[in-house]
Amino acid sequence: MDHLEIQEYLLDFQKRALPELAERELEVNKSKKIKSIIGPRRAGKTSFLLKKIGELIVSGVEKERILYLNFEDPRLVDVHFKEIRDIIKIHWQLYPASISKKCIIFFDEPQMIDNWEIAVRALHDEGFEIYLTGSSSRLLSREISTSLRGRTLSYLLLPFSFKEFLEMEHPGFDPNRLGSMEKSLLKGLLDQYLEFGGFPEIILEENPETRLRILSEYFNLVVYRDVVERYKIKNTQLIKWLVKSLTVSYSKEFSVHKQYLTLKSKGIKVSKNTLYSYLSMLEDSVFVFLVPRFDYSIRKRDLSIHKVYLCDVGFARLTEISRDYGRKMENVVFLELERRKRALTDIFYWKNPQQEEVDFVVQTGGRVEQLIQVCRDVEDLDVKKREVRALVKASDQLECDDLLVITGDYDSVEEHKGKSIRFIPLWMWMTLECHSVRNGL
Repeated sequence: MDHLEIQEYLLDFQKRALPELAERELEVNKSKKIKSIIGPRRAGKTSFLLKKIGELIVSGVEKERILYLNFEDPRLVDVHFKEIRDIIKIHWQLYPASISKKCIIFFDEPQMIDNWEIAVRALHDEGFEIYLTGSSSRLLSREISTSLRGRTLSYLLLPFSFKEFLEMEHPGFDPNRLGSMEKSLLKGLLDQYLEFGGFPEIILEENPETRLRILSEYFNLVVYRDVVERYKIKNTQLIKWLVKSLTVSYSKEFSVHKQYLTLKSKGIKVSKNTLYSYLSMLEDSVFVFLVPRFDYSIRKRDLSIHKVYLCDVGFARLTEISRDYGRKMENVVFLELERRKRALTDIFYWKNPQQEEVDFVVQTGGRVEQLIQVCRDVEDLDVKKREVRALVKASDQLECDDLLVITGDYDSVEEHKGKSIRFIPLWMWMTLECHSVRNGL
């Protein structure tokens, strides 16, 4: 570790004015625990930390009490976990007044350092308030608890929701007060959101061709930095093929067995275990989410064919031959459900032996709370009949009467076989105030 470079880094941060940043919907609870902000690359995690730092300063916390360590900064890339304490000592030498008051430490992408958990745990035990970010789902509470022993609260930060997108594109836009002109504008913005997604840099870029170039760069970043480099993978062609297969299959069931057979038919030798391992790596990078089929048996859930959803629907634009807004709608609904998840909430899909399907089963604390279908064209009576029939059957089997169909633009409440079903346009559902508590997982 170069002490002069570290000193330069610390001085630069203290002198640098914090940027004006967009407000995010994610709420981080006040707690003595370590606060972990997890999400895909370029989703805005660093901006979220800087926004939090700005809020602390406005509330009266001296900036000299704040230590922000971005481990993707070239001056910090070679830091050893044992040297983090030395960085704190250098900070104290520069700002002696901060010694008497505990620093608030922000670790940005600490997983770049081997054994970082040891340093973070020791500092937390000494009473330092700690925030950290990461682009690895291994930092989510279910897995981080073994390394930090229950000391963390973890939060998932995804690319911008449609509400956040609206606020950035049209500050002050009120979706609850719509005339015909405003509604037309809103639907046009939703089309843009479904096509290019919610990454902050993409939203700010006006040129469609440049947006696609940026998305392609993000795509490669996930493959090479988050998977190939992190796991030292030698078969880069296989991981690229798997990433493309997942992207093409978004909002659909994804069978590793079928992928294995496809590769075998092409004369490519690979084991199923390798495919499962690579799939786990891509899920760990928060590039994709895998949703199991609902079953009361946990073992059967785990063994079921999972549906795959992208961390941002914009990635679908890179591989699609024709636009499929129905699947894109389903993907953004899934992501919104992830944002709205409460503690103990899980998301599944439902499918019976007759292959009738319900897109989402929302279960909290062992009780099925809501069943959701996503259907763009309910004006097609055959399509509507099929979607409603599956919803009613799932309602009977799972004993759930909160039934929702998210549509392209149809808004109504209807009775079907004694069941009340709410039909709501996607733009309306996405802009509703969500009263679910965004607790740490």
